[in-house]
Amino acid sequence: METRIGGLLGLLSCYCIVIATVLNIISGEVQSYWEQPYAQPYFDNSTRREITATVGQSALLHCRVRNLGDRAVSWIRKRDLHILTVGILTYTNDQRFQSLHTEGSDEWTLRITSPQPRDSGTYECQVSTEPKISQAFRLSVVVSRAKILGNSELFIKSGSDINLTCVALQSPAPPSFIYWYKGGRVVNYSQRGGISVLTERQTKTSKLVIARAVASDSGNYTCSPSSSGKYL
Repeated sequence: METRIGGLLGLLSCYCIVIATVLNIISGEVQSYWEQPYAQPYFDNSTRREITATVGQSALLHCRVRNLGDRAVSWIRKRDLHILTVGILTYTNDQRFQSLHTEGSDEWTLRITSPQPRDSGTYECQVSTEPKISQAFRLSVVVSRAKILGNSELFIKSGSDINLTCVALQSPAPPSFIYWYKGGRVVNYSQRGGISVLTERQTKTSKLVIARAVASDSGNYTCSPSSSGKYL
């Protein structure tokens, strides 16, 4: 009788060990599941990080962050480590800087209105992870210039047509239009008939034609793209 009871107790003890082992395995799986880290934010590298902008035309720096969660995106000016924006709020007195973001999107865009050459430099899109992660963008702000093709001095016979071609230089995008000046003043189409201007935005050129030139058409002609801020 004692032998049978001892055998039964031994069997029960064996079951306890098996059950305990199974519970330990399950407990380990549950613990492993909850200890898995959440997906971390990361940058989408499909955006351009070398940007050229023209003086007077807004510069846009596009930063895309995946899996942002509850973290914040900031824009930092690298040369002085000045915080420009946090989220969609501007943290600088220079109101030319603004963060653009559409709710639900992964894109955080820094817009610089009326950029100047002094705004050239490196800007960082920074995410408030621990440790912080950042992506650098290089901005170059150039002054769009133009020149008239051909000789700097022309002699036109009275009654012949004057044909001048201006090409925009250092312009990352075609200018909206090109100004023509005579002696520092914009060529006035209404005061003198026979003047036409043809601007080709894709080739960044503009052609000035003055039909049947007369002596009063003599002078110094210059041209300037609309984005230059001054005539040349």
